[in-house]
Amino acid sequence: MRRQDGAALIVGLIMLLLITLAVTAGFTLSNTNLKSVGNMQSRNEAVAASNRAIEEVAASLLLPGVDGSPSLAAPQATASRVDIDNDGTTDYRVDIAAPTCVRATKSAGTGGGGAIGPGGIGGGASTAGSGLNALPDQYNSVWDISTTVTHAASGTVTSVRQGVRALLSKAQFEALCS
Repeated sequence: MRRQDGAALIVGLIMLLLITLAVTAGFTLSNTNLKSVGNMQSRNEAVAASNRAIEEVAASLLLPGVDGSPSLAAPQATASRVDIDNDGTTDYRVDIAAPTCVRATKSAGTGGGGAIGPGGIGGGASTAGSGLNALPDQYNSVWDISTTVTHAASGTVTSVRQGVRALLSKAQFEALCS
């Protein structure tokens, strides 16, 4: 009988090792991609929670008083708890900084705001076609709303900023944006 040298065994073990390394690398790459997709989903949920809170703030920005007089109180910082998946538990806490008036321009009858706003910022906000050109004591204002969103389970934080446009009376402009 012919004696075997064991070359087939060594080649087989090397091939088995290479296949094991390839499978391990595939699992690692798959796991990394899964984590990346999960992080993007969490970020998108955080941005959605922030947008939901910003919409609530924008809807309540400068609401008139019960007697119909314009609000002269500066908007306050608020916090909102958001249940993004409607399972009854808070998923995100959204801290909303007090909205700040960034710019305000007087509505002009010619369709362009030519007045200089706070900090010397010029106009450029158009009122053409908005029905605002007949209101001489109205001001187009832009408000900055900044939020910080914290995920309840993981503690990760996402920040979102958005601008909101609001129409102000002369009294509101003088009280809030000058």
